[in-house]
Amino acid sequence: MTAAAGAPTVKCLVWDLDDTLWDGVVLEGDDPVPFPAALETLAELDRRGILHAAAGRGERGVSERHLTERRLTDWFCAVQVGWGAKSGAVRRIAKALDIGLDTVAFVDNDPMERAEVASELPMVRCYPATEVGRLPLLGDFRPEHITAEATGRRRLYQAEWQRQEAEAEFTEGRQAFLDSLGLVMELRPATEEDLSRASELTVRTHQLNSTGLTYGIDELRRLSGSPDHQVLLATLRDRFGDYGTIGLAVTELVGRDAVLRLMLMSCRVASRGAGNVLLHHLVRQALAAGRRPVAHFVPTEVNRNLLVTMRFAGYRATVTDEDRLVLTVDPDRPLPKAPGHTRVIARAAATATDEARTR
Repeated sequence: MTAAAGAPTVKCLVWDLDDTLWDGVVLEGDDPVPFPAALETLAELDRRGILHAAAGRGERGVSERHLTERRLTDWFCAVQVGWGAKSGAVRRIAKALDIGLDTVAFVDNDPMERAEVASELPMVRCYPATEVGRLPLLGDFRPEHITAEATGRRRLYQAEWQRQEAEAEFTEGRQAFLDSLGLVMELRPATEEDLSRASELTVRTHQLNSTGLTYGIDELRRLSGSPDHQVLLATLRDRFGDYGTIGLAVTELVGRDAVLRLMLMSCRVASRGAGNVLLHHLVRQALAAGRRPVAHFVPTEVNRNLLVTMRFAGYRATVTDEDRLVLTVDPDRPLPKAPGHTRVIARAAATATDEARTR
């Protein structure tokens, strides 16, 4: 089975707790055990890289304590428990995880709760608790690729939750917080082992995608082996841990131009300025090789912020038609200052060739 036409694969399943995840109501004095089907679905979707979050009704401390006692806490990247509307909880979870609401699903035993979420957030897919055991069989929960990184995605988001809590407690300003993270971006050509993750990125990433193109593994393999193309992967880490592979750039060498056919960056690192860091590196790499930096950009409903980022990196529109923009960097104009909070390590196929702090 495949996802419904036009609907992206689910990235996060938001669970109600009482009578959905477990059999009973905690506030009524029950000591409910998880439904076996719920445990199986938690494990299987996690293996596929689909995140779990909780939107329960009740007292937060009581629910969180029960999650801990039943050894369920570690499955969840975000927990929202209270007496407000479930749609508000779902919206806050999507914002905290930095994912689109159209990639969120919601499961609840109460038809009124499902109706409220469906009414307020029609892009969220809603399922009754009786369907929990069947969810892994549905196309919406079957990503095209299940990579090694996908199986560890929960850990990446849990580390991000820790970063957000640390930032909330930080009192010296946003730039000082970014400086305190010790961010390191590593850039390297894609290898055979990277192709599944690179293809997955093109399918999963929409908000920070310059052209909306998707590449299958075979196409990426062909481009990686072509002397006229460069397929570059970006990883990121900081003092909290590894973000994993978060960026991809596909460049075609045409005459004296280095044409950026696709640049994308995971939404998880948008607030770290990672897209800006990658673009500045690509511009400087092209200029150092004596080439003019050129980029194609196809506007969509969700990638406007990336166009702003490209302009901050020095790209200016030179050709405009109905479908795309052609952006170029004028080598005779001073380049914008690159972000200074991330150290960049650029590697060749096997060995380090450059290491510099972006300034």
